[in-house]
Amino acid sequence: MLEVEAKFAVPDLEKVRARLDKKEVQMTRRQQERDVYYNAPHRDFGETDEALRVRYDDTGFTVTYKGPRVRVGSTKAREEFNLVVASGETLETILSRLGFRRAATVSKVREFYEMGDVTVTLDDVEGLGTFIEIEILTEDDREDAADRIGVVGKELGVDGPPIYTSYLEMLLSTQR
Repeated sequence: MLEVEAKFAVPDLEKVRARLDKKEVQMTRRQQERDVYYNAPHRDFGETDEALRVRYDDTGFTVTYKGPRVRVGSTKAREEFNLVVASGETLETILSRLGFRRAATVSKVREFYEMGDVTVTLDDVEGLGTFIEIEILTEDDREDAADRIGVVGKELGVDGPPIYTSYLEMLLSTQR
C-alpha cells in the first residue's frame, strides 16, 4: 500500500474544524497516540529515509514500517506496512534484544475526519504545535491522489508550503 499525504502547519485548528463542519464532515474519532521510533543495528534509518515505530493508541498497539519518501507533486508518498500486535511492551523488548535502538518518542492528540477515501487528521503534537495531514492510501495512482489532496487542502483553507519532514524529524531537529 502507498500512503500519499500532505502536511501543513496550522496555527488555528478551529478554522479548519469550521470548514469541515460547513462541508458536513464529521469527526470519526479522537485519540491520543504515542509513537516510539527505532533505528536498526545494521543501517541508519535517518540515512535510508525509513521509519520503524511502535504506536500506542486508544485502540491498541501497532508496529509500522515506512519506506523511503518519494515526492509526488506537492505531496509525499511512501510504502507503509502496519501490523497490530498484542503487546507494545513485548514488541519493544524484542526489538531491543535484536539490537534496535530507541530514536525518539512523538506524542500527539489526533482527530480523524473521513471524506470518502481521503483521511484528514488534525494533530496537536507535543513540543511542535498543530498541523493538518491530508492522506490517501492507494495501490498505484499516486498522481491522482496528489491532485485530489491539493483540492481538499484548498477547500479546507490550508495555505502555505507543505511540510515534507516527519514529526520525528521535526522533533529531532528541535533537540539538536
